[in-house]
Amino acid sequence: MFSKILIANRGEIAVRIIKTCRRMGIKTVVVYSEADADSMAVEMADETVFIGGAPASESYLVADKIIAAVRETGAEAIHPGFGFLSESAAFARRCAEEKIVFIGPNPHAIEAMGDKIESKKFAARANVSVVPGHVGEIDDTAHAIRISEEIGYPVMIKASAGGGGKGIRVAWNQKDVEEGFPAVRAEAKSSFGDDRIFIEKFIESPRHVEIQVLGDKHGNVVHLFERECSIQRRNQKVIEEAPSPLLDEATRKAMGDQAVALARAVNYDSAGTVEFVAGQDRSFFFLEMNTRLQVEHPVTELITGVDLVEQMIRSAYGEALPFRQEDLKINGWAMESRIYAEDPYRGFLPSIGRLVRYSPPREGEVAGGIVRNDAGVREGDEISMFYDPMISKLSTWAETRDGAIDVMGRALEDFHIEGLGQNIPFLAAVMDQPRFRSGKISTNYIKDEFPEGFQGLPPTNGQRDLMNAVALAMHRALLARAAPDQLRSDWIVISGHDEQAVNVAAIDGGLTIKGEGRTLRLEDIHWRPGQPVFRGNLDGRDFTVAVKPAAEGFVIRCRATTLHVLVLSPRSAELHRKLPPKKAADTSKMVLSPMPGLVVSIDVAEGQSVRSGEIVAVLEAMKMQNILRAERDGVVKAVSVKSGDSVAADEVLVEFA
Repeated sequence: MFSKILIANRGEIAVRIIKTCRRMGIKTVVVYSEADADSMAVEMADETVFIGGAPASESYLVADKIIAAVRETGAEAIHPGFGFLSESAAFARRCAEEKIVFIGPNPHAIEAMGDKIESKKFAARANVSVVPGHVGEIDDTAHAIRISEEIGYPVMIKASAGGGGKGIRVAWNQKDVEEGFPAVRAEAKSSFGDDRIFIEKFIESPRHVEIQVLGDKHGNVVHLFERECSIQRRNQKVIEEAPSPLLDEATRKAMGDQAVALARAVNYDSAGTVEFVAGQDRSFFFLEMNTRLQVEHPVTELITGVDLVEQMIRSAYGEALPFRQEDLKINGWAMESRIYAEDPYRGFLPSIGRLVRYSPPREGEVAGGIVRNDAGVREGDEISMFYDPMISKLSTWAETRDGAIDVMGRALEDFHIEGLGQNIPFLAAVMDQPRFRSGKISTNYIKDEFPEGFQGLPPTNGQRDLMNAVALAMHRALLARAAPDQLRSDWIVISGHDEQAVNVAAIDGGLTIKGEGRTLRLEDIHWRPGQPVFRGNLDGRDFTVAVKPAAEGFVIRCRATTLHVLVLSPRSAELHRKLPPKKAADTSKMVLSPMPGLVVSIDVAEGQSVRSGEIVAVLEAMKMQNILRAERDGVVKAVSVKSGDSVAADEVLVEFA
């Protein structure tokens, strides 16, 4: 077995690979950029090598620097993780020429499957069903419009070298193609250094189902069943699960057999994923093959017990697979939630900054299931604008799908992050939604369920009771410290538009709260003034909520619900009712930056007349381009920024008269 492996990647996947290497007794080398000098992966590795500036084009994408690091450290093999050079046939070939083992598939397989245009041609020749479309490069926007009209709208415009949800747009009409084609081409050039584009039919209400395959250098190929990855935003996966609630045994076998046949056809000899778009009727079509380890591989590991990283390493070393297809079984159900540095309340736009607080849930056996958190960060680390905004991958396992969802919901409650926007409230909302629990999902799920964007969920009666109880406990604790003579039993609790009169009494380690003919029992309280998380047990149910003081009362978040809760004496409540409501600031005449980012272009000038819907500016963050449009007709009064400027969230870009 290898004695030392170099990891040509960063973040959570570098940490993930280090953990398996440690268990196998293999030393690790991590390369790092300027932005990652103090990263968790650098801390954990046996050796480290600095390879350049923060932009990937100056570090992680420079093959010469990776090869030089191998020579410097004496590593025998390179694990590329995912992204960066993981699907570069040229890099895999270079490794072979340099007598360095590439822990991934052979260059021919990468070349055949890694290019999305060529892979579709190859799949069609191998009698694999493919999505109708134009299997070839698109020259320019006019060509794109012509091809789209021949296929029939809606169509999907995709970067040939794309991955990770980047370089994809759905076009419903000619205008969408006119705007989407140049945007996709620019993203493709920026992210992959390859601006080739193809177009295919967009399947409406589709599901994204993929098959994990694994091969060795002795001709053995198996599949490790499927993953459902239909919960997506901006064509990037957010929640994955294994197995899929859509498939029956016959469809699972047909899809798995097809994936294995395709892998065999290219002599596939590592971990890879064959992706399909599936109809609600269980019809399925080949999309692409990712010739690398997938981000969502933990859910497959949880239901099969197979360490995919270990098998990649053993296959690269020349060992045969230790199991056959009939040896593999599905055990239970697994869920994965991608914890992203993004603001779900602003259309999931990226958020960058420092993790002022980072407190993940406890891993291991929890509440009848298993919790696993794959992360490459610690409290105090910074999420950089140069890389993907993922913070961690939270996975859960239980014997049933409902059980895995329940364990995930509880784990999300226990996950606390401060310092930047993060999507935990949205993930919690999905876990609580009846449609998701039913398994009747599609890639349109987010758009269908949150058509006006995600703004949190209204509180259930139980959540309101819980947050009111928490506010009463915190108010009482603060009052006992600052003014114990003012402690009383009768209080008015105001949460949103709801007002309740309650009577509170202390019990051993908690409170009883009587109101509206009911008595609640709050026990096992774990909170001290200043702490951002309140843990307790309300009427026999353990819970965790995020809390912070407000100008009046407290702001409390329970899963996807946030309430401002006030605890007042009857007299104070009477006076509070007389206060006039606050008016929100008028920003209707301004175009504000929805996120931190880089100004790619300003498309208007002072004095210019602009109609609603016209493009005002284009911003880029984490290699994703975002088009900002005018929300009203008007004349431009002032332009505050120019192309190339860095801007903060809510910064004024353009002002109308």
